[in-house]
Amino acid sequence: MSNAYYNMKVVDITQETADAITLHLDHPDKQNIPYIPGQFLTLILPVNGQKVRRSYSLCSTPEEPYFSVTVKRVEGGLVSNFLAENAQIGQTIEVMAPLGNFVLKPEAGQKRHIFLFGGGSGITPLMSMLKSTLKFEPQSRVTLIYGNRNVDSVIFKDQLAQFEQQHPNQLKVVHVFNEALVDATEKQDHIGLLDRNMVLRLLEDLTVPGYQQESYYMCGPEGMMNEVREALQFKSVPASQVYKESFTAPTSSEEHGADVTAAPESDEIITRTVTLRYEGQEYQVEVKPTETILEAGLKADIDLPYSCQAGLCTACMGKCLSGRVHLTEREGLSDAEIAQGYVLNCVGHPLSADVVIEIG
Repeated sequence: MSNAYYNMKVVDITQETADAITLHLDHPDKQNIPYIPGQFLTLILPVNGQKVRRSYSLCSTPEEPYFSVTVKRVEGGLVSNFLAENAQIGQTIEVMAPLGNFVLKPEAGQKRHIFLFGGGSGITPLMSMLKSTLKFEPQSRVTLIYGNRNVDSVIFKDQLAQFEQQHPNQLKVVHVFNEALVDATEKQDHIGLLDRNMVLRLLEDLTVPGYQQESYYMCGPEGMMNEVREALQFKSVPASQVYKESFTAPTSSEEHGADVTAAPESDEIITRTVTLRYEGQEYQVEVKPTETILEAGLKADIDLPYSCQAGLCTACMGKCLSGRVHLTEREGLSDAEIAQGYVLNCVGHPLSADVVIEIG
């Protein structure tokens, strides 16, 4: 896992909708920094005198000349509003190297039907996947089902229409709007919520025979993704064919432990000392019950990698070499990673006195 930091210059800004902009960032010193469609950049920005980090999915592809991230204003959002009001061509932004496990790796020999479900700004990683598949998997078919409030809130509207026109046999874009269009002469697409019933109807209409397999990728509000997942479960789609990306931490209070798998009820979260191994150094950090392992490390002036601080992005991931760690959220980790002992320090609490975590 790379924890490299770069300075990237803003070379262009595209106004996608009234409340969404795309920042196009130059490769630093023309270095070719690899990434996989679906991954994200973490921007480190000076806001109100403090360095603040936010993760934004790359809507560009690795072959494009710039790293492109789309930022949608969020009401009360510290960074999204800061960027909307202050981003300028020519400015330099510090970023972390691309990260993320929500990825689609195109393979030229594949002949599959890829369904992409997006809601609002959840289109951003799907856009990278869509473009890469069209370019590198000519036998595969892509169906994008994209939910928005209305036509004015559709990010990449013109680009998507252009791609569909250029690849009529390979790409199908279906818009679902919460609100009916004012102009009745326009094509109405599908009006309503992108819920379980809507998804089932669309899959019935859009499934095409003749493909070796079907894959399903979803990104957007948690409620939308739950509806899509329920529809896919109803159709008995294997979980191994379903991939999702969360932009916000789930609202459920479900807890996960790491043994990295389970925390017995008798375990207490109390003040314990944790050993962190990072960049060839070993640190002893006291972690209080009210703080996470990451927070304790940062308080001790250790320049640990992190981004979302919500257990989603894996930027802070480390391997638990001994002891036991309780995770209050494990969205960012796969079952295989948990089985191998990986933990997320931003949501991790030590459950034993012998916790040793290797980072990076």
